[in-house]
Amino acid sequence: SHGNKEVFSCRGILLAVQWFWDRGHKDITVFVPSWRKEQPRPDVLITDQHILRDLEKKKILVFTPSRRVGGKRVVCYDDRFIVKLAHESDGIVVSNDTYRDLQNERPEWKKFIEERLLMYSFVNDKY
Repeated sequence: SHGNKEVFSCRGILLAVQWFWDRGHKDITVFVPSWRKEQPRPDVLITDQHILRDLEKKKILVFTPSRRVGGKRVVCYDDRFIVKLAHESDGIVVSNDTYRDLQNERPEWKKFIEERLLMYSFVNDKY
C-alpha cells in the first residue's frame, strides 16, 4: 500500500520491517512472489528492487515460488505460506488481507487469523 496502488514500493516493505525491528522484534519474515525479482514491466511498476535483494541476504525476505508454463506465469498461493509460518511460530500476520478463504480451510487457522492479524496503513513514509 506504500505505493498507493500505482507501484509496488519495496521501500514500504523496508519501512514496515524497520518499524518492527526498532521495537525489538527480530524474528521477521517477509514473503514476496519471486516474479517481483524480474525486470518490471510498464504495467507492473516496482521501485527500489534492490531492497528485496538486501532483505533476502539478511534472511528477512523469502521469495515464494513461481514458474512459467506456456509463456504464462504460474504463482503459488503465498497466503498459505504466510499463515502457516505465523501459526507454527506463534507469530502475527501483518497484512490488509483478511484471509477469509483460509479461515474456512483449517479450523485452527480461523481463530489464529481472527486474533493475530494486524492490519496497517501508511501516511507517506510513516508506517
